Amino acid sequence: MGIYDFQAKNMLGEDVSLSQYQGKVLLIVNTATGCGFTPQYEGLQALYEKYKDQGFEILDFPCNQFGNQAPGTDNEIVTFCKGRFGVTFPQFSKIEVNGAGEHPLYTWLKSQKGGVLGSKIKWNFTKFLVDRNGKVVGRFAPTETPEKLDKEVAALL
Repeated sequence: MGIYDFQAKNMLGEDVSLSQYQGKVLLIVNTATGCGFTPQYEGLQALYEKYKDQGFEILDFPCNQFGNQAPGTDNEIVTFCKGRFGVTFPQFSKIEVNGAGEHPLYTWLKSQKGGVLGSKIKWNFTKFLVDRNGKVVGRFAPTETPEKLDKEVAALL
């Protein structure tokens, strides 16, 4: 099983196959709209604008598991992100990233790059970097800003 075998629901509730991102560099992020790290949306959008024409995608997975910091509906989350940060990268329907209800994509991502706490996602804005071949090449803590990932993204492009 690889990253391109997974599906996730977009903000309209439609199934999206991640195979449509084959051949692209991906940054997969679990986000929240009411978190101290929420301003990272600005950096994510800047990184996306800088590299999207070179085959770079950011996949945003809102998650309400950490401090109830993404309580809104999918529509409210999209409206907030577009209005406040001008987000244009793909946003998916809210998911869980830990526990019994975690999305299978996150089970797989964590199996590829465990991180300091083993496989558990520590908080909002944990980031996974995936190369053009679908290999997870990096996992970054919430404190690692999108700007700090610029060199890693550029090297993969």
